[in-house]
Amino acid sequence: MEITLNGYYTLILATLVLLLGRVLVRRIKFLEDFNIPEPVAGGLVAAIVVYVLNIVWGYSFNFHQGLQTATMLMFFASIGLSADFSRLKAGGTPLLIFTIVVSVFIVLQDIVGVAMASVLGLDPLLGLVTGSIALTGGHGTAGAWGITLEQEYGVVGATTLGIAVATYGLVAGGIIGGPVAKRLIQNLGLKPTPANPNPSDIEKVANAQSLYSTKHDEDSAHSNKEIFERPDSMRFITASSTIETLALFAGALAFAEVMTLVAEGTWFELPTFVWALAGGVIIRNVLTTVFNFDMFDRSIDVFGNASLSLFLAMALLSLKLWQLTDLAGPVLVILLVQTVIMIIYVYFITFKVMGKDYDAAVLSAGHCGFGMGATPTAIANMQAVTDRYLPSPKAFLIVPMVGAFFVDIVNATVLQIFTKLPFM
Repeated sequence: MEITLNGYYTLILATLVLLLGRVLVRRIKFLEDFNIPEPVAGGLVAAIVVYVLNIVWGYSFNFHQGLQTATMLMFFASIGLSADFSRLKAGGTPLLIFTIVVSVFIVLQDIVGVAMASVLGLDPLLGLVTGSIALTGGHGTAGAWGITLEQEYGVVGATTLGIAVATYGLVAGGIIGGPVAKRLIQNLGLKPTPANPNPSDIEKVANAQSLYSTKHDEDSAHSNKEIFERPDSMRFITASSTIETLALFAGALAFAEVMTLVAEGTWFELPTFVWALAGGVIIRNVLTTVFNFDMFDRSIDVFGNASLSLFLAMALLSLKLWQLTDLAGPVLVILLVQTVIMIIYVYFITFKVMGKDYDAAVLSAGHCGFGMGATPTAIANMQAVTDRYLPSPKAFLIVPMVGAFFVDIVNATVLQIFTKLPFM
């Protein structure tokens, strides 16, 4: 029996999946410790339930694709709308160097994935899924590229595999970051130090973990807002700011729709979500540079995170877990190799290029986090290191900026180049 659900019921089910995920993450320590997102925790349970219903009673479900596509595009638009290139200048040379180091690793990650997939007899495009699509890209990029690979390239199970690989990456990134940084710090001769009883303002910002923290309380959030925004005029998300933010998203999505039609069949044809990201970047930097527009980053962040959560919930509801059976063994081999490559790269490249000092060691822990998983994993890795040793304001200012949006722009560009290569 086939059951088709319209947008209303799809949205209700996606919300229930998120609520289930929230309960699971709060009650299962493993999920909380490794920063497993609530949509992933709840969505995997939902996917298993859908699978059982299909196997035992023959039920199959079709969910509203338009809503899923819209939330995906809004998420990538939010990345673009957050990508203020003036921050590269404000972050100085270390930010630029770290962005280059991360960019080189993205290319390496895809080369390893494609090469390993070819050796193991898999479609080379699946090598990209086990490369930067799901590892550096995370669940959002895995879901978006998975749909593109399935619809445009005929790669069966790309979305399902991408979600599974991204989940592995979150766990692996959280496991390897701390030990790698510890070894580097021990080589520097540093020992754990007690907490600073009188932290500076910049240390308070670092400890608050900006907007990318997976844990917030009123005190840390309040201090964070006071430092990052106007001390005397804190801005709230109101009806007016909501409309303003939605207009920005609509502009980015309209740009994506127009460019998708214009570029169709040409050499610069790109997936629609990449155009949504590009549209956000253009709108953001034109408004701030030319018109001196005051972008409300917190509002953009809220809409982007909500869109990502809903998109992941709906994507996981649509998973076909049986498509992974034949891929499990080869994919596991590729992921183990990718994990080893990640460790070697941060140990010999990231650490040395970033200065071979304590900050470089903390940055290395962060790179393990979002190079295999996501920015919250990177932040958790760095927090674990700085809680035991010394504060590193430099690392806590660089990693969120690179991991949250610059890396997605680079990743989208690299992946587009790889998909156009003749041997793919």
